[in-house]
Amino acid sequence: MVSKTQFEKIALSFEGVEKGESYGKPAFLLAKKFFTRLRQEDNSAVLIVGSIDERDMLIEVEPGIFHVTSHYKDYPAVLARLAKADSKTLQGLLAQHWRRSAPKSLLKKLSSPLDEEAPVRSTPGATDGATRLRAAKGRPDHSSSPKRGKKKRKKA
Repeated sequence: MVSKTQFEKIALSFEGVEKGESYGKPAFLLAKKFFTRLRQEDNSAVLIVGSIDERDMLIEVEPGIFHVTSHYKDYPAVLARLAKADSKTLQGLLAQHWRRSAPKSLLKKLSSPLDEEAPVRSTPGATDGATRLRAAKGRPDHSSSPKRGKKKRKKA
């Protein structure tokens, strides 16, 4: 369980994140753009993830924690119930979003070749939160499997 105060501390722990508003609601902003917010109506955190597929996997693996409303169905965002979530999971998902969203100047300022923990943009093949959750649940990681699509017909 994560309290509202704990969630606020987690969100503000990321370099460049500050309190602000998004569409008239209290939110946390990174470089004046939406980073995350707490939904008062269901005590859930709005978390931006890498893709809709990642969001759907999070909901499938942990339906007690993660959910989505019709408002977010077409966006790579998931809602996390604070009453069921743990701080490590929230911190990890927010860290991934921070790496994808932070301005390059902030990334350069904070990254150092000697500091392995420095926040840097994730690279292809890097382990993400979804992969860690699948592993924790004993499920295989198919994220690097080739995409299956329609085969093109040969012209006769």
